[in-house]
Amino acid sequence: MECEQLIRLMKEWYLQVKQESMAPARMMRFVDQHVKTCRVCAKDLFLPEEIEKIREFVFPESKSITPIQADNEDSEDPDEQQEDDEFSSENEDELDEEDEDEDEI
Repeated sequence: MECEQLIRLMKEWYLQVKQESMAPARMMRFVDQHVKTCRVCAKDLFLPEEIEKIREFVFPESKSITPIQADNEDSEDPDEQQEDDEFSSENEDELDEEDEDEDEI
């Protein structure tokens, strides 16, 4: 990383993330904004790789949700849901029959 200003800013932002006064996503958005407007960063060929490493560090895998995971959580298998519905209705029918048998006694 060749840009001294970006290094200084990232240190400040990361301290704020650690103090929980800034969200990690906001920090990375600021980094992206700086890189787009900075002449020194535009010349740095290795910067995208370094930023990706920082992004992985700031967003540990256990805490981050990838778009694929979010899509999978939102969409459930309709066949699986239908089977659950069928199973629950069968149990309700069995319970109703048991109640009728008890009433006859």
